[in-house]
Amino acid sequence: MDRYRFILSGGGTGGHIYPAVAIASELKRRYPDAEFLFVGAKDKMEMEKVPQAGYEIKGLWISGIQRKLTLKNLMFPFKLISSLLEARKIVKQFKPHVAIGTGGFASGPLLRMAESSGVPCVLQEQNSFAGITNKLLAGKAEKICVAYDGMERFFPKEKIVKTGNPIRTDLVEVKEGKKKAAVFFGLDGDKKTVLILGGSLGARRINQLIEKELGFFEEKGLQVLWQCGKLYHEEYKKHESDEVKVLAFVNRMDLAYAAADVIISRAGAGSVSELCLVGKPVIFIPSPNVAEDHQTQNAKALVAQDAAIMLRESELDAEFERRFSELMDSEETQKKLGKNIKKMAMPKATEHIVDEIEKLLK
Repeated sequence: MDRYRFILSGGGTGGHIYPAVAIASELKRRYPDAEFLFVGAKDKMEMEKVPQAGYEIKGLWISGIQRKLTLKNLMFPFKLISSLLEARKIVKQFKPHVAIGTGGFASGPLLRMAESSGVPCVLQEQNSFAGITNKLLAGKAEKICVAYDGMERFFPKEKIVKTGNPIRTDLVEVKEGKKKAAVFFGLDGDKKTVLILGGSLGARRINQLIEKELGFFEEKGLQVLWQCGKLYHEEYKKHESDEVKVLAFVNRMDLAYAAADVIISRAGAGSVSELCLVGKPVIFIPSPNVAEDHQTQNAKALVAQDAAIMLRESELDAEFERRFSELMDSEETQKKLGKNIKKMAMPKATEHIVDEIEKLLK
């Protein structure tokens, strides 16, 4: 057998890129001689992140359709045709044994051309509300790996395999005790800690909320470990104190999770999957500015299992202090949420996805 060749595409956001890299890494572990090629959108973050992870990437001239009429939308048909032609060329030259798509615009043209060339395709859908690209590709895919129940609303039932989302288990394995982890961030190991996660760039509305509630947290005797994002660090670092640590980015996520008693987070698919493994009480504040409002859908799927609390951005001013107090005042609720979210963890997701890919190599 000549060496296996795998082509992967997913991008636009970390939520699509990271799963693709994780899948490639597991394939590489099983097939050290295999060849890998990623395909992304020319001006998106995958063009930087994928080479950093050690893989070759080619860029397509593609972008999504804007929700309102813009010049960019008028360009869309030209970009699509250009991307389809380029994708066909890439598939012809690389001759992949399997094509893997994790969502995002670039995966559309690539997987469409792969399947029309007879290459078996696997899709991975991270969210509980399927993305538009994966919905369009589902008819021709061999397998669709999902993280939530009820996905037959979007995909043919016989193709769905529930695997969970690939996650960086090294980031979530809480090996250190809470006290040691707190000390790492300069916090008091005996005090309760709230961890705030707004994503790598930060989340303006969450940051505004935390700034407003610092006095409230202090009254409750809580410490705050606040990842405000690199866009907002200059603005909020003035709040740094013994009880409040303001970070642009958390380099030791495992320790941040270990230090936390309660977590306030966005509800992107990757974050949700990580937090299931962490198994601590979480208040999700979904971003309303994402495609198909999928963060709200992700959070709702956990709320339905009594595994998390969700507050919409529009409810924060009226509801946050009451809901937060109810959680902190009840050890029982904290334990119940922690236990239920942990039940939803799928730590072997990457291996299960690659098992499905392997079946297509036979």
